[in-house]
Amino acid sequence: MFCLCVETSSRKEPCLPVLWFALLLQDLVWESDDGQCPSPLHFNISHTSSLIACGVTVNSPIGIDVEEKQRKIKNNILAFARRYFSLYEVEHLSAISDSEVQRQEFVKLWILKEAYVKALGRGFSAAPFKTFTIREKDATNSGASEVVVESSDHPVSLTNNWQFGLFELASSHYAAVCMEKDKTSDVAMRVPMRLT
Repeated sequence: MFCLCVETSSRKEPCLPVLWFALLLQDLVWESDDGQCPSPLHFNISHTSSLIACGVTVNSPIGIDVEEKQRKIKNNILAFARRYFSLYEVEHLSAISDSEVQRQEFVKLWILKEAYVKALGRGFSAAPFKTFTIREKDATNSGASEVVVESSDHPVSLTNNWQFGLFELASSHYAAVCMEKDKTSDVAMRVPMRLT
């Protein structure tokens, strides 16, 4: 997996950096040392007004989403969550008494959900956010935790073929990456940041 993040300063024309970034990707030479093109490449792009992120993988679908940590939510967070999130996620947010921590947790859940539907190759409206839950799986003996997705219709069945990463970028943004696990490799994405 390869991820690249570029800070931008174009608040008036936020699409211009995205277009520039797409042109940059187009100019890259995608071939290996033996002159052959690599296995099918998958990529995904996300942007805010101040950051562009791109994730590239070989043979594995990928979704990436970025958001400013200080993103303001116009509506009441819990009312907004009830509209888009699963019951488990709404209850998780409701249990957080500190409004700032609750807002940041909402942003993290949102970008994890966005990264997942983007990895599936669907948009926001094609995969209703209420139909699946993002949660932290119980920590292992090593203390490491894992972010997982499960169907709201069948909560006991985890969708085991996806892995997630949640990152803090430059102390100003959160980024979430979701990619299909490579069945031929035992290497797992490390999750450097926990859900609250």
